[in-house]
Amino acid sequence: MKIIDWYILKRFLVTFLFTLLILIPIAVAIDISEKIDNFLEHADLGFYQVVDEYYKNFIIYYANTFMPLALFIAVILFTSKLSNNTEIIAITNAKVSFTRFLYPYFLGATLITIVSLLMNHFVVPSSSKTRKKFEKEYINSRKQKNELKYVNDFSLQLTDSTYIFIRSFNTQSNSGYDFTSEVYDGLRLKSKLVADNIRFNTEDSVFTLQNWRKRQIYKDRDSIFSGSKIDTLFNFTPKDLIYKSALSQEMPSNELLKFIRISKKRGVKNLNAYLVEFHKRTSLPIASYILTIIAVALAFRKKRGGTGINLAIGVGIMFIYVFLMKIAEVLGAVAGVDSLLYVWMPNFFFGFLAIFLYYYARK
Repeated sequence: MKIIDWYILKRFLVTFLFTLLILIPIAVAIDISEKIDNFLEHADLGFYQVVDEYYKNFIIYYANTFMPLALFIAVILFTSKLSNNTEIIAITNAKVSFTRFLYPYFLGATLITIVSLLMNHFVVPSSSKTRKKFEKEYINSRKQKNELKYVNDFSLQLTDSTYIFIRSFNTQSNSGYDFTSEVYDGLRLKSKLVADNIRFNTEDSVFTLQNWRKRQIYKDRDSIFSGSKIDTLFNFTPKDLIYKSALSQEMPSNELLKFIRISKKRGVKNLNAYLVEFHKRTSLPIASYILTIIAVALAFRKKRGGTGINLAIGVGIMFIYVFLMKIAEVLGAVAGVDSLLYVWMPNFFFGFLAIFLYYYARK
């Protein structure tokens, strides 16, 4: 690398970190103003616990969320400053092409992309698990706390031949009622187990059925058994009954993929909300390259209005990107669509914009 490359890369990374350190305190200040009443309601909640369990993980989550925005703003600010100081004119007069000029920017974008990928796939999910647990305990309202507590009218395919149905289940007390388990041989019903109540024992991972009745079906006869109480094993836990997209944010990518694979085998119809979360963890970091090209192309030439006009255009473009990303997430979570295509659609759209601006800037 040449001296000019080190100069641009260093200034690029310093401006990026500076921008990120400006955005994070603003987010923290806004969040404190919204949740201070919730903190004060709990006399046993100490300052250290709030910082350690909530705001430490809050900063990790939003630092990762703000990375594309911080990178985009940093590139515009730094490149506009180079342009206003006529440093870019000196570089182009030295026969440095626009493509070669992008080299240190891409090195910086690569470093940020690698960090963002690692955080998205491994660090942020574990951090979000601790943060959401704190929110559930001290911040969320009673209605929100009960949102994941009850599961109603739930069916699940445990194996290729075994299906279960539960009318209602309380994931907090690990108990429910109106339980049915059916085993098939092709399309023929082999056995059916019904119980008025079901309870999961966490110590030995055994289900206790109360007032149970089992019907065993043979070719020429049926056998019926019943009892007041029986302990049995099933290939699921109460956690498997909760299919909420919010839970996907708490799973590292390897665990999330395993969860999706098992759920598909169990016959869960729509897992697109989980697939959207998984694909988004890669698409957002990769967008760093696209946003870098757009930002450099916008700020490469000196404009009337200076940094202000470049920043205004950049913030507008970033707003459109975030808006399209949110729409893509909603549409990608709909059953029957290709979630991968929808999640990457904003990158495709802005990728074409980046190519257009790149060729325009080269001229």
